[in-house]
Amino acid sequence: MIRSLLIVFILSLFFATSCEKEDNVRPNILFIMSDDHAYQAISAYDERLIQTPNIDRIADEGMLFTNASVTNSICAPSRAVILTGKHSHINGKIDNIAKFDDSQMTFPQLFKEAGYQTAMFGKLHFGNNPKGIDDFQILPGQGDYINPRFLGKDKDTIITGYVTDIITDLTLNWFKNKRDKDKPFLTFYLHKAPHRAWWPSPEKFAEFYNKEFPEPENLYDDYSGRGTAAKTAEMNLLTHMQYMQDSKVRPSVFENMENVEPKIVYARGDGTFFEPSSNSFNNRYGRANEEQKKKYDITLDKISKDFEANWPNMNDKEKMQWKFQRYMQDYLATISSVDDNVGRVLDYLDESGLDENTIVIYTSDQGFYLGEHGWFDKRFIYDESFKTPLMIKWPNQIKPGTTNEEMVQNLDFAQTFLEAAMIEAPEDMQGESLVPLLKGNHNQWDREAVYYHYYEYPSVHMAKRHYGIVNKEYKLTHFYYDVDEWELYDRVNDPSEMNNVYNDPNYKDIVVKLTMN
Repeated sequence: MIRSLLIVFILSLFFATSCEKEDNVRPNILFIMSDDHAYQAISAYDERLIQTPNIDRIADEGMLFTNASVTNSICAPSRAVILTGKHSHINGKIDNIAKFDDSQMTFPQLFKEAGYQTAMFGKLHFGNNPKGIDDFQILPGQGDYINPRFLGKDKDTIITGYVTDIITDLTLNWFKNKRDKDKPFLTFYLHKAPHRAWWPSPEKFAEFYNKEFPEPENLYDDYSGRGTAAKTAEMNLLTHMQYMQDSKVRPSVFENMENVEPKIVYARGDGTFFEPSSNSFNNRYGRANEEQKKKYDITLDKISKDFEANWPNMNDKEKMQWKFQRYMQDYLATISSVDDNVGRVLDYLDESGLDENTIVIYTSDQGFYLGEHGWFDKRFIYDESFKTPLMIKWPNQIKPGTTNEEMVQNLDFAQTFLEAAMIEAPEDMQGESLVPLLKGNHNQWDREAVYYHYYEYPSVHMAKRHYGIVNKEYKLTHFYYDVDEWELYDRVNDPSEMNNVYNDPNYKDIVVKLTMN
């Protein structure tokens, strides 16, 4: 009897020790982020536009967030928020023009100090030497889709091929040939796609040109239910999307045509102005070598012939429809390549066994308009750009196939990763760790609303400066600088945000409550 009890005690001690060791094993982290990837263009959220089976795998094996958002819907500021865990007005990167203060602590530095091996491949958007990163090859600024140049730790290089494939090749090469197997890793896998001007690979270009996509219900929005900001923004498909830069009509088509391309003068944040030109097309197409051009020419010729044959007889509604289809064809084609390549990386993690202790995150630096309200681009607090896709898988910690509706933000990423890796977060970070939500401990989460602030005006697309507070039911926004207008949206009864109810007496108490917050 005593011997049996002793055996049971020893086994219990062994299993307890094993579990404790397992709990203390620091996870690897793979952070996957695309640029301007609308949640509507991921089939885990919405199947009407595209199937993304590989990105969906992350949601199927982990948690899908339906109320994830950004603090400032524009590329570089969003990335600064992610790296620092601080709002734009604290980290200083309020727009794409303001210089990022690289003396600030970023979470990759803390990972490196804690013994993690760190690497970054793809689009960072600002800075040529990311701090806390052991190995990197990043695109300068926006980077190019075709034969892109990369800034490396040792040297810069131009790599022949399509950018989404190349970023994946660099990431997989690091995993296979450069990773220190004795260290946990923090790896940034950052796609340029689907950023404007949406150049697909030649194969996807041809495939998606033959597809037709459903229009959003408010494609022809007249903004009657909104204020000045919506009415004056320069992101309407009909009046602001460019036939050459965006729809890929060859510049030569316009030599004998008048009054075709909309007359647009964009404002820069530094007070200067510029007009889009045929150089936008030529600079991108011109990067292709002769072999690549032959492949692109097949579809480019079809587009130009289609345009020449139909444009003279099209009314404004038909022009809007034509631009919408061209937009969706190219935008979704670039996403299809992202999905294929995410699959390559996930397959490698599975085959190598790394998936068992690797947290995988998929997100975007913000959302994007896919014709909703007649728009393309981002910037506004309205849902299509305010909300961002977010899915996380963490084997043995997150229950597969779960959905979360809490108000979470990109502000929370740094503290989430630090807690998961058992690294202490600096006190000046402003987010909240998502780890309790990931592990199903919802009683440890008490956030009711999030804060948003957009600063880049006057500038490209002329979305006015505004800030707001958003909870699950309502969204209160103040547009300022050259106007003084408030908007309130009932997110439950008006999910498309068509009607501003700020002055509706039925919502007076809601306005007071949100203003006091």
